[in-house]
Amino acid sequence: MKLFIMSIAVLLAALFSTQKKNDFQSMTVSEFNTAIQEPDVQLIDVRTPAEYADGHLVNAINIDVMNPGFADNADKQLAKEKTVAVYCRSGARSKKAAGILSGKGYKVIELNKGYLSWQEANMPTVK
Repeated sequence: MKLFIMSIAVLLAALFSTQKKNDFQSMTVSEFNTAIQEPDVQLIDVRTPAEYADGHLVNAINIDVMNPGFADNADKQLAKEKTVAVYCRSGARSKKAAGILSGKGYKVIELNKGYLSWQEANMPTVK
């Protein structure tokens, strides 16, 4: 019985140690602004296309996290060797996107309180 329990424990430890963590860094507006100035950062707006059309950060591309094909679209458009910076309206969807992407092996940063905090800080946007 003791051997059986130890075998189960070893199996569970092996299973959980092979799973990827969803690690990403949440940033303030100031930190995010500094980070996205780096040439190798890919800036992603994960809101809907309509929200993106109403205004977005300069040089951001739109990949809607609510689209069922989000992960596949991201893989088609993003380079894994470059940092991915994500944002949404208020921070909830960007955290979801950051979790998905970091789980797939991307290095991810996200704007903690989203586009609304960016606007409140009078940071540049485009339509």
